[in-house]
Amino acid sequence: MNIHEYQAKALFEKFGVPVPKGAPAKTPEDFINALAALPEGPTMVKSQIHAGGRGKGVFTDGYKGGVKFCKTKAEAREAASRMLGNTLVTAQTGPAGRKVQTVYFTVANDIKKEFYLAILLDRAASRPVIVASTEGGVEIEKVARETPDKIFKVLIDPAYGLADYQVRELVTKLGLAPAEAKNASKLIRCLYAMYWATDAAMVEVNPLVTTPTGEVLALDAKVSFDDNALFRHPEIVALRDLNEEDPKETEASKHGLSYIALDGNIACLVNGAGLAMSTMDIIKYYGGNPANFLDVGGGASTSQVVAAFKIILGDPNVKGILVNVFGGIMDCNVIATGIVAAVREVGLKLPLVVRLEGNNVEAGKAALAASGLAIVSGDSMADAAQKIVALVAKAA
Repeated sequence: MNIHEYQAKALFEKFGVPVPKGAPAKTPEDFINALAALPEGPTMVKSQIHAGGRGKGVFTDGYKGGVKFCKTKAEAREAASRMLGNTLVTAQTGPAGRKVQTVYFTVANDIKKEFYLAILLDRAASRPVIVASTEGGVEIEKVARETPDKIFKVLIDPAYGLADYQVRELVTKLGLAPAEAKNASKLIRCLYAMYWATDAAMVEVNPLVTTPTGEVLALDAKVSFDDNALFRHPEIVALRDLNEEDPKETEASKHGLSYIALDGNIACLVNGAGLAMSTMDIIKYYGGNPANFLDVGGGASTSQVVAAFKIILGDPNVKGILVNVFGGIMDCNVIATGIVAAVREVGLKLPLVVRLEGNNVEAGKAALAASGLAIVSGDSMADAAQKIVALVAKAA
């Protein structure tokens, strides 16, 4: 789960991580109070969407920049008026962009130097890792590609936690002056405490900055959380912004389904994450393009299968459906019954290929055959993939 920058910075402050003073606004009427909460002087206005590259983004009406430096509060209010309710397109949003429903005003601090700092999970080492660089304020991917020697990592033992010598190693490699190093050390400890206490999946600060007076501030904040741990953090769940999520993915979560929308036209309904990925691969191999990742899990009910079909059909790009089920715990007949119920309920007119194998497969195939519906059977993954690709191509 992702949260907005202004929400992340509120969490930072709670854990003692210094950030520039700021205030969010969701309506033009909010601008007055939000700006009144800030001191006079230069002000930053930041569009709040769950995507990076905001500063280089362009709004659909031609207004450039989702992050603006303004010399006065009057300029800030004008910039916010152009952003709020407008659609911002960045490299990460895709051409559809994201509608800005919150803007964030912050004090524009004097910057001496910019750095990059992030805490995330190193899956290969099964440990948290702090990633830092002296090259902040730019895409870390570009730094990794062009100057990888400027990125350094510190692995943390989760049983012991962040050690003092590791903090000293980080601030030394960042090349900070003594006063800056002291402030940065405190910030890094507080940031790790927040990462650990909230079950965060990633905490990224880009840029982390030093000021002419020796302060060290988190100028930006990007935080995501481990969905599997959210039951422990109702206060974080309350920060969820459903407007920033695909409605189909939101609906899928209500039914205990794992769904991720893609840009293809052949929908997949599969039980098991590994099988789902293999199914997407084989569709691609035979010349098709998967429209989604949809894992109904090992014990889906008929109602979940019906819900899955409705979610799939909520995507106007879908031109065909491939169901690929291997019954271990899953009963193939349950899937078949759900497919028949779903097709009848939604009045499916798209090509549908079903491949069943495993537990109670004969009963499942019999249920499909007895339905009298236009359901094409696949004898294997390869056969099913070739059939749905061919049917979609024919229909087109």
